[in-house]
Amino acid sequence: MGFNDFLKKLFGNKSQRDIKEVEPYIKKIKAIFPGLEKLSNDELRARIDVVKQNLQKRVVAERERIATIKAEIENTDYDKRAPMWSEVDKLEKEIIKKLEEGLDEALPEVFAVVKETSRRFANNEEIVVTANQFDRDLAPSHDFVRIEGDKAIYQNHWMAGGNEVTWNMVHYDVQLIGGVVLHKGKIAEMATGEGKTLVATLPVFLNALTGNGVHVVTVNDYLSKRDSEWMGPLYMFHGLSVDCIDKHQPNSEARRKAYEADITFGTNNEFGFDYLRDNMAGNPQDLVQRPHNYAIVDEVDSVLIDDARTPLIISGPTPKGEDQMFEEFCPKVEELVRTQRTLVTRMLAEAKEKIASDDKKTKEEGAILLFRCFKGLPKNSALIRYLSEPGIKALMLETEAIYMEQNNRRMHEITDDLYFVIDEKNNSIDLTDKGIDAMTGKSADPEFFVLPNISEQLALLENENITPEERQIKKDEYLQNYAIKAERVHTVHQLLKAYTLFALNDQYVVIDNKVKIVDEQTGRIM
Repeated sequence: MGFNDFLKKLFGNKSQRDIKEVEPYIKKIKAIFPGLEKLSNDELRARIDVVKQNLQKRVVAERERIATIKAEIENTDYDKRAPMWSEVDKLEKEIIKKLEEGLDEALPEVFAVVKETSRRFANNEEIVVTANQFDRDLAPSHDFVRIEGDKAIYQNHWMAGGNEVTWNMVHYDVQLIGGVVLHKGKIAEMATGEGKTLVATLPVFLNALTGNGVHVVTVNDYLSKRDSEWMGPLYMFHGLSVDCIDKHQPNSEARRKAYEADITFGTNNEFGFDYLRDNMAGNPQDLVQRPHNYAIVDEVDSVLIDDARTPLIISGPTPKGEDQMFEEFCPKVEELVRTQRTLVTRMLAEAKEKIASDDKKTKEEGAILLFRCFKGLPKNSALIRYLSEPGIKALMLETEAIYMEQNNRRMHEITDDLYFVIDEKNNSIDLTDKGIDAMTGKSADPEFFVLPNISEQLALLENENITPEERQIKKDEYLQNYAIKAERVHTVHQLLKAYTLFALNDQYVVIDNKVKIVDEQTGRIM
């Protein structure tokens, strides 16, 4: 037996250890579940009400202390508020810790209640309970519940995603295991047919009991709407509110209310855009999201890896939107790109000739020229075709490795002959000295496209023997000069990107005179 086999036998593998950690929860759930069958529907709902109350009791002292501190802050000088806010932060972390401990303790009973609720919906066309105010508020807008006298009658069939569904699912052990794993903040990989949508009901239900909100993140708006309607009645039967942000317009009062629900469904993009919009809000009243608490991400590999490669972009009007430098510098950039394209075309032809040589030194010279072409115009179609030939890309990568040694110490030997250098991986472009000279042309300012060292200028200014008024005038001049040059450099870089990194009908399309981004991973128009 090998040493690794011995260790596995002694300690078990990772999967076995994970299951061993979950098993005590499953045993407790299965011990509680049989006793729930004899409870009335009202008694079953009351079990969840008790859990909610016990969770809130855990943190009463901390919440009362926070309320007291916030009231005192209003009458405290600004310079003395920092320690008070630090105490609030500490108390809020303590609340989170206590609630997490409470949820862990309540998990077996809550999971068992959710399973029993699923069983009752599956076995009964109607479930009758004593109507509370939540039931009465629910009935006018939802087809699965009606009020008759003092009773609320829940049906086991309803509309979800445009189709009528009848509840016929009850949680198996594998789904209970998946629910525990998700509650612990880990990834649960479920095989097709193992009911991952039903698995999510367990940790979603449990974490929603704190009242701090749960987000269920899906990959498209059909799934978010369907799942909110499909799983919603299971949550609402126990008094948990459910909504879906994809049903409401951004920045609307309806979307804000959707975030106030105990359980909020939505797509990853809409959650992301709302987060970005909230970060640009001018006052707290404009925020739609509340503090983040707990989220479950469906198809997590797609959302956090594939979709994450495409950035979320919010566009809007800019100050002095019509007063831009693009038109001014566009002709110069066009000329510079044409010049570099001509240079790269000539170098590529020379590189091909030298690489085909039998002489080792000549072949190395060709590889250097090839790498220089790649740094100059990586999206050049002739270059791309040549790099697809057997052994050519490997040759270029060997050359790249040589010049990237010692933190790119020798990279200037490659780039000095170019007008600008493109880093395709990081989507960035830098003008070389040769490019700056070409762009500056006959300008009287040799540093027309060079950003000044503003920090050094301001530091030297502080040591000048001049009056405060003169110092302020000079400081304003330095800052204004920097701002102008920064805008100039930014404009040129953006133009260079547009001409060299972005191709029409590849990275973007123009529809109805509007530029729209193409998602490079999916091909969808954003």
